[in-house]
Amino acid sequence: MRDDSMTDAALDVLAAYGPDLRNGLTSHAPMVVDALAALGRADAVMPWLERYRAGMLPRPTPREPIPRDAWRTALGHEDRCADWSAFFADELAGASWRDVLTLWIPRLAPAVCASATHGVLRVGHAVRSLGHTETPARVQELAAGLGYWAAAHQTLSTGSGPRRGLRAHAAIASVPIVPPAERRFDGTIVSSLAGLEAFPPFAGVIELLDVSGDPAGVLSEMTEVFARVFLANARDTLSAIVFVHAVTSAAALRSLLPYLSVEVAREATRFAWQAGCALYATFGSAPAAVGPIEPPRESPDSLVDMAIAHGDDHAIKFTEACLREHAIAPSNAYLAATRQAIGLLVPA
Repeated sequence: MRDDSMTDAALDVLAAYGPDLRNGLTSHAPMVVDALAALGRADAVMPWLERYRAGMLPRPTPREPIPRDAWRTALGHEDRCADWSAFFADELAGASWRDVLTLWIPRLAPAVCASATHGVLRVGHAVRSLGHTETPARVQELAAGLGYWAAAHQTLSTGSGPRRGLRAHAAIASVPIVPPAERRFDGTIVSSLAGLEAFPPFAGVIELLDVSGDPAGVLSEMTEVFARVFLANARDTLSAIVFVHAVTSAAALRSLLPYLSVEVAREATRFAWQAGCALYATFGSAPAAVGPIEPPRESPDSLVDMAIAHGDDHAIKFTEACLREHAIAPSNAYLAATRQAIGLLVPA
């Protein structure tokens, strides 16, 4: 089904652009390119990109090299994104991309929440694309993705108590929700996640989930739960965008699993769970939908056509992620969430 015929051409275009948009938000362009390829819709790549690129900013120029023996001091400095991308370009020039992932994913995984999960999202899409075909353009995109993740580095409070060991469907019911009067939001999801530092009950959330099983199976349970969170809580454009990321970030982590040890995969899964719960705790108000879910009347192929016609970057990425997860472990929650998102997001 995958059609990569336009992937490298699109990445060549995107090489001139940075990770940010003129409106101050994060560019989803390389992720959408991979999502469309995964959907077998290479025909839609360049038309979509031509519309989207008008809102993109030029790629910034590196200023100062990041030392290999002092990289920790540069974590979380968004103004050094170009320096980080150059750092990872050097790393990838000196080692295989698989070895670079083995070294760096354990370092970056505690920051799955970084930039509202866009770091792990971009890396996950880049790695999936590289896993199909290794090309210089795709290696460059991985360097940019890893650089963005490192530059946006952000972590959440973690508890030190005993792990509860619950399955995702039970664990989500124990996630504490920040009271509306205590929420912090200055126009970005990142600001709301940072506000969790002032909400001590959230620190124990990371201990709720049982990650002792097969990481791929745990991720399937997680994405299905977060699709149900979406169905219960997405009511407008902002909330739709927020809850889209709980599903897509976990789906992106799935693309990294083949290159991680079981121990690292389980730890990364904990942080992906924590990130999704952080979105729920700061923007949610209703419990995850329970019981049977009525599927939409549209077929999966029709949903793909609708998402592409809709044109919004979140709509395309969410549709691809939900259909991918549905193919692995079928649930009407994915299909219903896809249809709901297309109806809530603003068409491009």
